[in-house]
Amino acid sequence: MKTRQYIAGLTLSAILGGGVAIGGYQFLDSNAISHLQDQVNLPQVRYTSDMRSGSAIAPEGLNFLKASEVATPAVVHVMTEYSGGATARGGEMDPRLRDFFGEGYGGREMPRGPQIGSGSGVIIATNGYIITNNHVIDKASKIEVVLNDKRRLSATLVGTDPTTDIALLKVEADGLPTVRYGNSDEIQVGEWVLAVGNPMNLTSTVTAGIVSAKGRSIDILRSKDPSQRYSVESFIQTDAAVNPGNSGGALVNLNGDLIGINTAIASQTGSFAGYSFAVPSALVSKVVDDLMKYGEVQRALLGAEIREIDAAFAKEQGLKTLNGVFLSRVAENGGAAEAGLKSGDVVTAVNGVAVSKSSELLEQVARYRPGDEVKVAFLRGGDKKTAKVTLRNMNNGTELVKRSVAKAASFAGATFEPVSKQEMNKLRIDGGAKIMGVRDSKFSETGIKDGFIITRIDKNKVSTPADVEKYLRNIDGEVVYLEGIYPDGLRAYYPIGRN
Repeated sequence: MKTRQYIAGLTLSAILGGGVAIGGYQFLDSNAISHLQDQVNLPQVRYTSDMRSGSAIAPEGLNFLKASEVATPAVVHVMTEYSGGATARGGEMDPRLRDFFGEGYGGREMPRGPQIGSGSGVIIATNGYIITNNHVIDKASKIEVVLNDKRRLSATLVGTDPTTDIALLKVEADGLPTVRYGNSDEIQVGEWVLAVGNPMNLTSTVTAGIVSAKGRSIDILRSKDPSQRYSVESFIQTDAAVNPGNSGGALVNLNGDLIGINTAIASQTGSFAGYSFAVPSALVSKVVDDLMKYGEVQRALLGAEIREIDAAFAKEQGLKTLNGVFLSRVAENGGAAEAGLKSGDVVTAVNGVAVSKSSELLEQVARYRPGDEVKVAFLRGGDKKTAKVTLRNMNNGTELVKRSVAKAASFAGATFEPVSKQEMNKLRIDGGAKIMGVRDSKFSETGIKDGFIITRIDKNKVSTPADVEKYLRNIDGEVVYLEGIYPDGLRAYYPIGRN
C-alpha cells in the first residue's frame, strides 16, 4: 500500500512539476515575444543631455578601478540656465515697420521665466578647458560647472561646432585634474569601455559596457537642425548604460584614456535602451584644437557628393566591391576634381585609413583643415589608384578663417560693445552691438535701455559695433529704426530721429 502511495505521489509530483515548467516557459516566452515586438520598430535616437584610448588589456577579474579612478575626477557636472525668450506679444507693430522687419515681427514680447538644464563635461587642461556637447549648452544664458570636489564655477563659452555637436567651455581655475586623449582609432569592437557622467543628476556615475560598433551614423545632428548640411556623424556605439545627463561626459578605455564624448542614446522612451553613441576622440581633439586656436572650426571638404554602396547599388553600377564610398558627383574646380577623381570612383582609404562607409570618410576628412593635402586611395573600374587631394573650405578656398575680435565703439554719447559668443549662442543671433551709457546719450529719448543688442538698423544688418556709426551716419530719412533684443530674450524696436 505504501509503495502504491509512494508511486502515486511521485506521479502527481511529476505532473505538477511538468505543469509548472510548462507554465513558466509560456510566461517567459510571452514576455520574450513582447520584448521582441518592441524591438522590431526602429529605435528613435535622442540626445542624452548629460565617456581615454589604445587597446587596453583587461585585468584579471575585469577590474575597472584604474579607469574609474583616473577619469572620474576630471568629469564635471554642467548646469545651464535658460532665460526662455519671449512668449506673448504686448502690442501691434506699426504697419510702416513691416517694410523693414517683415510680417512675422510683432511688437514687444513678454519673456517667460528661466529654465534649467543639466549635462556633463570633461576637463582636458589643468587651466580650466572643458569639453561638452553643443546641445548641452545651446542657447544657455548661464553656464556653471560643478567639479568632482563639489566646487561650483562659472563657465564661459569658448566656441561651438554644431556639425559634430562639440562645445568648449572655460572656467577660471588652475591645477584641475584632467583626462588625457586616447586613440579612438585603436579601440576595437568588443573592447571594454566605461561611461562617466552625471545621469539624472546622479553625480560621478560610472557604467561599463563594450564597444558595439564604430563609424555609426544615426542622422541625429541633421534631423535636429536641417541647416547642418555638413554634419559629421561617425559615432562609437556602446552598450554602456547612458541616460539623460550623460551628454558631454567621458567614454574611456580600461586605461582611463578618453576615446569619446557621450552624445546620444537610441531609445523610444528617452531612457537607456541598450545603445549609446559617442563622438570619437580623434575628431573631438581636432575640433577642440580649432576652437582654441581660431575660435571657429576649420571644416575641410573633399569636393564631392558621396553615397553608400550596398549589394543592389553595386549590381546596378557594375561595381566589384561593397567596401568603399561611391562618388556620385565631383564638383568642378574642387579639390577632388583637380586631383583627378571622377564621378563613379570608389574611395577606399584616406591617408592609409580604410573607409568602407560614408560616415568613416566624412570623419577622416573632418580631421584635416582646408589646405591640407591627403592621399586618397580609390577604385576606378577594377583598377586601384591613388591621388593627392588638397582639401578646400566651403568657399572652395584653402584659407583658414579666424574669428575676428570686434572692438567697442562710441557714437552720440553712448558706448557700443561687441556681443560675446555665449550671448550670440543663447539669443540665436550671429552678431550685433550692445548699447551702454544710454542715460547720457542721444539715445536716452528713445526709451532704449542699457544692454539692448542692436541687430538691425532699418534694413541693414548690424554685426559689429562699428556698423552702428556707419549706418546711422549714412542712412537717409527723417527717422531710422533700431531692431534688436535684450539679454533676457525680449525683442524690441526703437525709432530714432536724425538731427
